[in-house]
Amino acid sequence: MNSLRRHEKIMEALLELKEVTVNELSERLDVTGKTIREDLAKLEEKGLLLRVHGGAVLAQGDQLGILSPKGALSRHQSEKSAIAELALRYIEPGDIIALDGGSTTLEIARRLDNFPLTVVTNDLHIIAELVRKDEIRLVVPGGYRVRNMLAGPEAVSYIQALNIRKAFIAATGVHLQYGFTIYTNDLIDYKRAIMTASEQVFGVVDHHKLGQSALRTFASLSEVTRILTDDGCPPDLAAQFRSAGIDIEYE
Repeated sequence: MNSLRRHEKIMEALLELKEVTVNELSERLDVTGKTIREDLAKLEEKGLLLRVHGGAVLAQGDQLGILSPKGALSRHQSEKSAIAELALRYIEPGDIIALDGGSTTLEIARRLDNFPLTVVTNDLHIIAELVRKDEIRLVVPGGYRVRNMLAGPEAVSYIQALNIRKAFIAATGVHLQYGFTIYTNDLIDYKRAIMTASEQVFGVVDHHKLGQSALRTFASLSEVTRILTDDGCPPDLAAQFRSAGIDIEYE
């Protein structure tokens, strides 16, 4: 198993268990403890995990659009609220939109008024939020459960047959060189399907994720219509994105 695949397996274990030990990872991946410690050091350098005595924990529980039971919903709440308010300006009655999985897209769902609208989502938390709004037509793809989201070939095939006007996409990091990135490979096909099926694609990421990157790239910057972030975005970083031809918006 090459190092990239090991790193992905380590992140998958962390997303599942929230904390792992060197011994657990060594047995799971059939490599030495020395190799695991080297892998953890490299992943910590990327800001993806924090090493603790004998193992590691996730650096952020809400990355990749995965919501941990505690903390993720309140972390950077003011930033998520600001991004959600920006996103709402682009949503009109009668629209067909897709909400990717994540705490920021969940905030968009919470702030949606109960008016005629079609929302496509694979996020179980967003589904639970929108099912109470009877004017919103909720479209849920098939597939199997990956943490709090639905994914797999069935979900991808379903999305590919749709005509979506606006997609709101989450990411672990957005980097000038590496584009939109996430931890693992298991949701990339679904994200790609949403983007391909949509007329416009909005990246919704708080400023903490700008300039950061994770293991897997799922989209280049040029594939996104606009990045919506919060006013914590450093002006010089925003200028770098704009110089690269990327439309970035915040207030």
